[in-house]
Amino acid sequence: MNLKDKKSALAVMADRMNIDPSKLHLTLKNTVFKGASDEEMLSLVVVANEHKLNPLTKEIYAFPSRGGGIVPVIGIDGWIKIANQHPKFNGMHFNTTIDEKNAPVSCACTIWVKGRDNPTVITEFFSECKRNTEPWKQYPHRMLRWKALAQGVRTSFGFAGYADGDPELVAENGGNDNPEKPVFDNGPLDPKLELFGDDAPEGAEIEEKESEPVEMPV
Repeated sequence: MNLKDKKSALAVMADRMNIDPSKLHLTLKNTVFKGASDEEMLSLVVVANEHKLNPLTKEIYAFPSRGGGIVPVIGIDGWIKIANQHPKFNGMHFNTTIDEKNAPVSCACTIWVKGRDNPTVITEFFSECKRNTEPWKQYPHRMLRWKALAQGVRTSFGFAGYADGDPELVAENGGNDNPEKPVFDNGPLDPKLELFGDDAPEGAEIEEKESEPVEMPV
């Protein structure tokens, strides 16, 4: 099939969300994908479509990387959706250990996958995951549980190439918390053609501009 005959990435997302493509584009550019270039916008939309994630509810959002530009980051609600909609997902369980002061020490996420004899068990340690940010200070148990969940889903279902929603860790590795593997690879495609298709809505052209700070969800 010729590339021009394909339905645009933005149109696919708009159909899934029952929103007019031009209005969706404007909303994304002004909110969760603010500051994204043509290539970055395409990557964000493609990743969202691949996993049926809704950027408007922060299941996936844009994060400025240390080296410049925007990368897609899957939030905790996105990882939960990915697990629940996977046909082989068969449940999960958490086991948290605490110290004498009721502070978290570690959290193990156990995920059962249909067709496998043994579950996947991923343990995250608070000493390795904690960040000097308000969410980690106010909700240490929850943040550690979310980290274990994201890593558990990634390992169980093979999503090792996406950042897992910890902005500080993502920034430290230039926009990817798995620095040995790229977050995305656009290939030689034309981002405008892939994003909008042949009939770009009026006013849908994206101007190149520097990345702007993005307010991150708690």
